[in-house]
Amino acid sequence: LNGSSGIAVGMATNIPPHNLNEICDAVVMVLEHPEATVDDLLTVVQGPDFPTAAMIFNRAEVRDAYINGRGRVTMQARMEVEEAARSGRSQIVVTELPYQVNKATLLERIADLGRAKKIEGISDLRDESDRHGIRMVIELSRGATYAAVKNQLLKHTALRSSFAVNMLALVDGQPETLSLKRALEVFIGHRREVIRRRSEFDLEKARERAHILEGLLKALDALDLVIKTIRESASAEAAKAALMALPVVLPARLIEAHPIAAEGAVPGLSDRQAQAI
Repeated sequence: LNGSSGIAVGMATNIPPHNLNEICDAVVMVLEHPEATVDDLLTVVQGPDFPTAAMIFNRAEVRDAYINGRGRVTMQARMEVEEAARSGRSQIVVTELPYQVNKATLLERIADLGRAKKIEGISDLRDESDRHGIRMVIELSRGATYAAVKNQLLKHTALRSSFAVNMLALVDGQPETLSLKRALEVFIGHRREVIRRRSEFDLEKARERAHILEGLLKALDALDLVIKTIRESASAEAAKAALMALPVVLPARLIEAHPIAAEGAVPGLSDRQAQAI
């Protein structure tokens, strides 16, 4: 489920992407258990689902953001240590990056920091990414340790970064910062309104169609008179006016649908019925 971000006059929103299956399960939970809390919803919504994967560093931040509607989520790249086949040295392999981190910019930043001696222990840096996924290789120099270099990378680069959550949305025309549960409730209310308006539209169309068919049934019961009237009219407008002026006998099969007809007031052809005929 895509997130959303935008800036307006005096306000901004930044909603992270989520897993669609988890959000659907959360919607069902709110429908079936309206008293459910954010902690209950967290049993099905594990947190934001960023397309670049990576890891959420502190789940307590996720809970605070969902409760308050604003906060930050700290993300960290997925890294592991391997032994280089040729040199036998240790190397850090990065396979997942935090959301919205550009790989080329990150590689350039690490190279600059290495040359400036702000990050020590790196002997080589290369990009081995392919169609199967990201693979950034950071080869360590002799004597460097994985933990030391990793901590320097996390401190000075975007391998650890944060996403500022601000779940601001317009609700009934007014800006409102939404908690996770409130956002789901607003969505459910919106879907109910959409379904109600769609049903009302379909009902109105069905009523219009039924009205036309009712006129055609009236015409069938006086078919000869209708044909004679149309043929004797000078124009389509004259024919329509003449049809509307005809004394129409309501068919017995339609009387039950018209209580006023049962009382003797037989409705004639309407403008739309006459036009359809």
